[in-house]
Amino acid sequence: MRKREAIFPADRHALYEKHGYSAAIRSGDLLFVSGQVGSRSDGTPEPDFERQVRLAFDNLKATLSAAGCTLDDIVDVTTFHTDPENQFGTIMAVKQEMFSKQPYPNWTAIGVNWLAGFDFEIKVIARIP
Repeated sequence: MRKREAIFPADRHALYEKHGYSAAIRSGDLLFVSGQVGSRSDGTPEPDFERQVRLAFDNLKATLSAAGCTLDDIVDVTTFHTDPENQFGTIMAVKQEMFSKQPYPNWTAIGVNWLAGFDFEIKVIARIP
């Protein structure tokens, strides 16, 4: 059995070290990206919600890039929301900017009551080109 190949973005975030996880794992031609949040480089949450969502996507793009991928390589998305009813409009506006052309990736949205101080998290599976 092959060992896991960990992928980290160039500017590794403090959260990876603090909580002991990899930003992503490559397995064959698939990339499994851990949940990305709107964290600043020191691991603290961005307080403005829209900025937090955008920063989560920035962190996602940096992790994808470290594996030679882009948003276009994503096949499956799971997002986690602490207040989906009130956050959905903001999330959809940012999502439509990020995934502006069809075919769109699969997407599952899950309401949760805790994200370690964050209000939005996105995890994906991508096919490595």
